[in-house]
Amino acid sequence: MNSKKILLTAFILVALAQLYVPAKMIWEREEVLDKGTEYKFKTAPIDPNDPFRGKYITLNYDENTVEIESEKDWRRGDKIYIHLTMDSDGYARIASASKEKPSDNKDHIRAKVNHVWGNGSNRLTIDYPFDRFYMEESKAYDAELTYRQSQRDTSKITYALVSVKNGEAVLKDVLIDGISISEIVKTNREKNKE
Repeated sequence: MNSKKILLTAFILVALAQLYVPAKMIWEREEVLDKGTEYKFKTAPIDPNDPFRGKYITLNYDENTVEIESEKDWRRGDKIYIHLTMDSDGYARIASASKEKPSDNKDHIRAKVNHVWGNGSNRLTIDYPFDRFYMEESKAYDAELTYRQSQRDTSKITYALVSVKNGEAVLKDVLIDGISISEIVKTNREKNKE
């Protein structure tokens, strides 16, 4: 009888641990979305498909290089802290980059070094942690076409809305001329039904 109680207690503890970990991850993301500072990052196109995670739009960003003191101190894959500011139009700009976590309360993002320019320019290309925007499967193809068209049309402004808090960044939405790509797809579908 004692072994049954031990097994039941162990089972309950394992079940609680399995529920706790994903719940904590979701809570942390929601906190960044609710209390983080929103930044708009201008994008550039690419659209792959991941058979395990679903359909998504891969986002490249205009603001993805930063000047550094010496390229010799950096390697591809290094962790990096990107300090952010906003320009007069409200788009994210890189103020600086460092290997150390900032001690002040300024907005920053944890990212990785993608490429170190080796030509004496002392520049890095950054891999942001929010480079994929996942879509509902039924809307994904239409969203992909809409996104590609917006990237070809120079009069359109396409950007990712990202919430940033304490080094964490969560991609909220992709917008074209200030309208959510999901809304554009929905509106286009309704027009096509008429």
